[in-house]
Amino acid sequence: MYRFLLTPRWWGINVFVVLAIPFCIFMGSWQLGRFEDRVQDHESAKEQVKEQAAESEGDAKGRPLRSLLPVDKETSGEQATATGRYGRQLLVPDRELDEKSGFYVLTLLRTDDGKSLPVVRGWLPGDASDAKAPAAPKGEVTVKGALQASESPGSNGVSATGGLPKGQVGAISSASLVNLVRDDVYDAWITLDKADSGMKAVPATAPNNTGLDLKAFQNLGYTGEWFVFAGFVIFMWFRLFRREAEFARDARLGLLPDPAATPDAPAAAPDAESIPDPTGADSKPVAPPA
Repeated sequence: MYRFLLTPRWWGINVFVVLAIPFCIFMGSWQLGRFEDRVQDHESAKEQVKEQAAESEGDAKGRPLRSLLPVDKETSGEQATATGRYGRQLLVPDRELDEKSGFYVLTLLRTDDGKSLPVVRGWLPGDASDAKAPAAPKGEVTVKGALQASESPGSNGVSATGGLPKGQVGAISSASLVNLVRDDVYDAWITLDKADSGMKAVPATAPNNTGLDLKAFQNLGYTGEWFVFAGFVIFMWFRLFRREAEFARDARLGLLPDPAATPDAPAAAPDAESIPDPTGADSKPVAPPA
């Protein structure tokens, strides 16, 4: 009854199923592992931020900025120090702190290297306004704060909208600042441990790609998709097997319909001799009268 399984067609189907199911399970497990790794990175990043905040409260001296560049998962959040003179000041609108909407006061610090370091001097509530933002200190200053990687639109609460008024910037990154200042800009920024002039200090955030962001939930979604694919392959195999088995059983019992007896079969053409001639050509000719 199941001899159809030995046909070339079913050999191909079986080989495909045997290869597809382990592949789907492997890919689903791999995506699940990626999600678990991101969860672990998220927990580790939170612990790192807490430790660095504790060091900041303990008045840690910090390390020179040069020794911490380029910013990576290990150096992000580390206490960095830099010396220079404040230059142009910009505002970063639509930033939340303590569940309140406000803006960052961002001032560029020109270091001895001739490059500008973005420094977030603090946060203020309300709409971004130059009148609210206090002026930066004059002369040479040494700043200390948590080192942060350049932001990208759409991550960590960074707005992706454009068309901001003059003097405002949406993301703190060298790419968004390169056209606003003449100096080269560091591919990093720092947030001061102690905000200037009555502003509120902006806490450090975990590095990008270390939290439960969109990519993490994409991995979780892909996990479900691969396991669904494996289940779909099994379902389709059983469906085809059942259909083929029923067909073989009906053929063995002689229950398959006769194609010649079906209503859709064309009727046999009538015999030409059985069709009467409407013109009477088959009748004997009648002799004309003398």
